[in-house]
Amino acid sequence: MCATMSAMTSPAPDRDLPVGDQRVKIWFKFVPREGWLPYDTEGLWGFAVGPDTARIANVPFLQDGVAEGDVVRFVTAADGRCWATGRVEASGNCTVRVLPIPSGPLGRSAQEVHQRLAPFGLGGESFSEEFPLVALNVPATADLSAVKAILLQGQTEGWWAFEAGCVTDAWEAA
Repeated sequence: MCATMSAMTSPAPDRDLPVGDQRVKIWFKFVPREGWLPYDTEGLWGFAVGPDTARIANVPFLQDGVAEGDVVRFVTAADGRCWATGRVEASGNCTVRVLPIPSGPLGRSAQEVHQRLAPFGLGGESFSEEFPLVALNVPATADLSAVKAILLQGQTEGWWAFEAGCVTDAWEAA
């Protein structure tokens, strides 16, 4: 059985979750990128939607090709860890990662990044105070053209660097 956690002790207490629902930790394995964080795995919380599938419940900092709300298939290893084997249903959401430029007008403030992007309905998480990487969920219903415009403006003006970790055709067309 995969590791579970009740919604009452969730690592993301700002989310409205039904009381009593169980989360499942889904692990992803990937090749670390040179010059990036030295990790080769990332654990994301999800809700089981079948015996070997879960809907991802948070935004990935490192794993590409998956977004909050996507359904992934997993296998359970002998040690009880659930390892993702692939995405089986896309949510339509996108994952964007933003890293404020320390010498820029926002400094190292993840909070400033959140404030600049909050008007677009983007939620997300910050990696740490020491490394203020912000992983954002861009809902399928967001104004994708406006989100891309502010991201590009911020990059041009030296506020941040950003990358898209998981995008949709609608994002590409925006």
